[in-house]
Amino acid sequence: MKAKSARPTNLNVFSMRWPVTALVSISHRISGVVLFLATALLLWLLDLSLASEAGFERAAAWLGSPWAKAAIWLVVTALLCHLIAGCRHLLMDVGIGESWRAGRNGAIIVALLAAAGAILAGLWIW
Repeated sequence: MKAKSARPTNLNVFSMRWPVTALVSISHRISGVVLFLATALLLWLLDLSLASEAGFERAAAWLGSPWAKAAIWLVVTALLCHLIAGCRHLLMDVGIGESWRAGRNGAIIVALLAAAGAILAGLWIW
């Protein structure tokens, strides 16, 4: 007879309670991917705007649309989130905030600053 394993048989990641440190770490990685992908779009817009006067007007018209404003907000929010979380990681690399409590508090501060930055960016863009 097999011994019953203590390991869970069904891991539903959407029903798990993730610690705030894990959420901030995952959001840091996701924001990095968003910034990487957005670089192609931003370089295309730069190329379009510099190609000719008509291209500049086309790029300016596109940037004035609601979809473009949403995309810009997403990129700015990802940049703020990635920047703030990256500063936290750099501080931890030099030995500041490595304890469990300090890491949790730092993650909460990063989440709050990123949320405030997202709200301010939305107000600025719209």
